[in-house]
Amino acid sequence: MLGENFVYFFTVQGFFIGIIFGILKSFDAEGLFVYTFFISIFFYLFSHIIVAFYFRTITGKAYSFSKDSHERDLDLFVVEINRRERLIDSVIKMTDIAIKANSLDAPGSKK
Repeated sequence: MLGENFVYFFTVQGFFIGIIFGILKSFDAEGLFVYTFFISIFFYLFSHIIVAFYFRTITGKAYSFSKDSHERDLDLFVVEINRRERLIDSVIKMTDIAIKANSLDAPGSKK
């Protein structure tokens, strides 16, 4: 489960627990609102603390970065980009030549 989804789930759980606790403990609408609000906020903050500790322990593991394979991939990307740029440049030159050829007046046409 993503950390964001865990926060949402835990906050909704806190909201419903707050409503139940508010119904059981309060005698007016304001008390229900206050209990629900504070219990929901507590669950929201508590879920953030849990997610922060969880990701801190997960990212503490060693991470292997394969520099050689990434550099090889990037070199292939550069070669492909250069090939496509040459192709685009040749198409632009051909288009310019075609525009010049079409711009010449055909014999017998009116200006």
